Amino acid sequence: MLALLLTSCATTPDPAANVPTPVPAPTEARLPPLTTRDHSRILAAFGGEYDAGAIERLASEILDRLGAASDRPDQRYRLTVLNSPSINAFALPSGHLYVTRGMLGLVNDVSEFAAVLGHEMAHVSARHANQREDQVRTSELVAVMRARLLNDLAGAEQRREAARISLASFSRSQELEADAIGVRLLAKAGFDPYGASRFLQSMERNAAIRSQAQAASGGPDFLASHPSTPERIRQAILVARQYSGPGGVPRDKERYLRALDGLTYGEDPRQGFVRGRSFIHPRLGFTVTAPEGFTLENSRSAVTGLGPNDMAIRLDVVRVPANQTLQAYLGSGWIDGLAESSVEAVTVNGFQAATALARGPDWSFRIFVVRFGAEVYRLIYAARDLNAEVDQMFRSSMESFRRLTSAEQAVRQVRIRMVRAGEGDTVDSFLSRMQVADRADERFRVLNGLGPGEQPRGGELVKVIQE
Repeated sequence: MLALLLTSCATTPDPAANVPTPVPAPTEARLPPLTTRDHSRILAAFGGEYDAGAIERLASEILDRLGAASDRPDQRYRLTVLNSPSINAFALPSGHLYVTRGMLGLVNDVSEFAAVLGHEMAHVSARHANQREDQVRTSELVAVMRARLLNDLAGAEQRREAARISLASFSRSQELEADAIGVRLLAKAGFDPYGASRFLQSMERNAAIRSQAQAASGGPDFLASHPSTPERIRQAILVARQYSGPGGVPRDKERYLRALDGLTYGEDPRQGFVRGRSFIHPRLGFTVTAPEGFTLENSRSAVTGLGPNDMAIRLDVVRVPANQTLQAYLGSGWIDGLAESSVEAVTVNGFQAATALARGPDWSFRIFVVRFGAEVYRLIYAARDLNAEVDQMFRSSMESFRRLTSAEQAVRQVRIRMVRAGEGDTVDSFLSRMQVADRADERFRVLNGLGPGEQPRGGELVKVIQE
């Protein structure tokens, strides 16, 4: 497996298959070298940087207020918004904070946003106070990012799971500590300290929806490191009560929602997206379906997936000269262990393609390359036991590679839009405006921080999902 990965790295990926190059962060050049490397890895793993100017300006103001109220007013913080629908936020010891647009969509007011940022700031200060745990946590984050960039299909998932379990085993107390520090910081900086518990409740409700829709959404967020729990909610409320009663400090809801208006919701069609076992790329115009039991994950450089019984898949795009046959490309030395006698030309739904087998000491591979327009797409299937039945399953998956119909290509990006609720409006009043595939009622409630039985208030802005 490693030999395949090391030799395949020499092939230059075509940037046309990826999301447009993210806008570089203005202060990136001033980051320490190690932080810059970690920053690049994080961008690669989470879809690049998302342009959210209004949110970033608001974050800058919040970070200044929180920083001034903290025990380390000299520590500088900077936020990067990641172009990922996953629900996640984390920080590097340098003070570089990250939040996904998926998490931003769950926030409903300035105090909740401050709670998210304050929690991550607390992790940074805790790491300064406890260097040993900081080193463990940082090394695990770097290992996960490196595994993704090396495209180690099987090993990456094992390391991701190991890192996730390790984080959970020693970070539960860290999370509770960061929650408490964050709530105290909110109160000291003049924000509503109950913003933390409100947001944790939204996280908990969202997790319930995700658990029900996980199969359709393509699997869990491998790097989600901030699970919401009843214990965290209870503690956040207890700490907040030390400073004020509920409703004692303005939430500043409208200002946050105005800044959020227009945020991309869900997966970005420009990057391609996963639906169950299928990867669909409307802009490039193709789709392919993985074998039964596989879970796919889309990144800027490739689509990777894991299946049952030690199987894996990778889809990427490579540059192959127009005058080079696909059979010649397979035999050009980019993969070790290739069985030359297995190279054959095939046709997949009218497209020129070629396939071959490669075997290593631990893994065997069925490789397909298909010419689609000016590009050549490469599908690499891996299995520890590549028997005839498994090989036929891989072939059947490759045969699913096809051009999208016009209707399938017409998938449009949906965004979070703001609508002002009228007197007498209920959740049901807004369901027709929710352009989501399923669970419109539940998703509307989660997005707007509404519990069971709660209704939107007349005169307030609410979030809906529309093109």
